[in-house]
This record gives sequence, structure tokens and C-alpha cells, in this order.
Amino acid sequence: MPKEPAGPNSPGSPQTPVSNGNVGHAHAGPPANHNGASSKRPGWPRAASAEERGLLVGPRSRLEEAGRVFRIAAEFIRGFRKLHFIGPCVTVFGSARFKETEAYYQMGRAVGRRLAEAGFAVMTGGGPGIMEAANRGCREGHGLSLGCNIVLPMEQEPNPYLDRFIDFKYFFVRKVMLVKYSSAFVVLPGGFGTLDELFETATLVQTRKIEQFPIVLMGSDYWRPVIEFMRKSMVAAGTISPEDPDLIHVTDSPEEAIRIIRAASPEWAAPKPSTILGESAPRRQATPAPAPGA
Repeated sequence: MPKEPAGPNSPGSPQTPVSNGNVGHAHAGPPANHNGASSKRPGWPRAASAEERGLLVGPRSRLEEAGRVFRIAAEFIRGFRKLHFIGPCVTVFGSARFKETEAYYQMGRAVGRRLAEAGFAVMTGGGPGIMEAANRGCREGHGLSLGCNIVLPMEQEPNPYLDRFIDFKYFFVRKVMLVKYSSAFVVLPGGFGTLDELFETATLVQTRKIEQFPIVLMGSDYWRPVIEFMRKSMVAAGTISPEDPDLIHVTDSPEEAIRIIRAASPEWAAPKPSTILGESAPRRQATPAPAPGA
């Protein structure tokens, strides 16, 4: 995780959050050798943390299980407090492996910027690749840029374009936050984790656990086989209804994505924080000037 440098920031300089969800001083943009993908993450297998393994490996002692329940509850409460005041928000998903030079990275950056200009905060997993691209575009559009990280043994560092960054130990707590505080999902090409989020959210919409929640896939060449599989295999086999694939929109245009989201998302204002309870709304940070050619 990035360390807090000594001394105050200069006025108007950007800040990067530290892992506890607070905002800490940091560098004004990516490091010189930064290419949009972490050098620590080239196709690595992500092991579960000891805490999550303890939850999933079967019965443990009653005392251990009770302690874990309280830790899970505490993680939910911390997430609720950190994200309660962010206002209208859209979550962007996609692979951590795309580099700045690749087209999907630039697509994520463009949609992040357009979402910010449309008045939405942008939330991602807080890491590199598509996540970084969307947060970067959000900063460039002067929006509120958020990251929800999952703590793993090979810990990913937060990208340098975040106004608020929160660590979670449990995938399911993180998933709740990503849905609860979002008005829509924008999903760019990604792997198993991206597909997991896509289909879990589609299930929530299909079963009406959540409503007025558009799911927009960007990168039509990548997603077309997935939609065809739904129509030709799943619908044909009767495992989903003929209208279910229509819950998911596909486009390559950031402007079209914004139109779909605005048409389906109800307008609402963020709750006001209470100073009595020690609450504060997250602040948007200054955006570094783009590097030549960026």
C-alpha cells in the first residue's frame, strides 16, 4: 500500500486514500514506469486470505465462529459508514490486466469520464487495468472516484486516481457494497471475477431483488458470444426466459451507456452527514494534468 509522505501537500494537489478508507496524501498521478497494470499481477492465482478460508472450510469452534460473525458485521458497518454519502454512483467492472496502451483501457477511461460529467460517482475494485482506467476518467471528469479493494495475500495496490479507498476481507461484503450504493453496472471485458459480478447482478435483477438497475456491457466484440450463448443455449434449453437476455445492454459508446443509465436510474440526492455522529461526505480531489500524449 502507498505510504504517506512527510509534510503537507501543496494546495490543490491530488490525494490517494490509504487502505483504511481515509484519504491520505500521495503522488500526483502514476509513477514514471506506470503502464496501467501492476507488475505484481501477471496472471497470478489469487489465494483466499486466512480469514476467508476459516469461513469456508467447514465447522470451527463456536467461539471462533462467533468472533467471525462480529468481524463480518463490523466490516459491513464500516462499509456503510464510508459509502453512505457518496450520492448517485455507477460501478465499473473489468479486467485488471489491460494496459494503458490497449483499447479497452481507453474505453474504460472514456466511460469513467462521461459518468463523472453526467453527475455520477464512479466505483471500482480500486486496482489496475479497467478499474484504474475508469477511476482515471472519473478524475478527469471532476467526479468522485471510489475503490473497494479485496484483501488478498498478494495484495494489489490502489491505483493513483482514488478519492476514497476501502479494504474488505470478505468478497460477499464487498459485493453488497458494490450493488447497494450503485445505480447501474458498466461491465468491460474481464475474467472470472467480472463474469461473477455480471451474472450475480443479472440474477438479482431477474428475481427482482433489485429494480431499475441497468447492466451495460461495453466491448461488443468481446461480449457478443456471451449474449449468443444466452439466446442459443440457455433460452433454447429453457433455463432462462426468452426476455431475460434483454436485461443486459451491449454497446461500444460511452454516450449510449449514459443514456441507458439515465433512462433507468431514479434521481436521488445523497443523505447529509451528521457532525454529531462524526460523519463526513467524501471529497473530490484535484486532478493531475494529463501527461503529454495521454
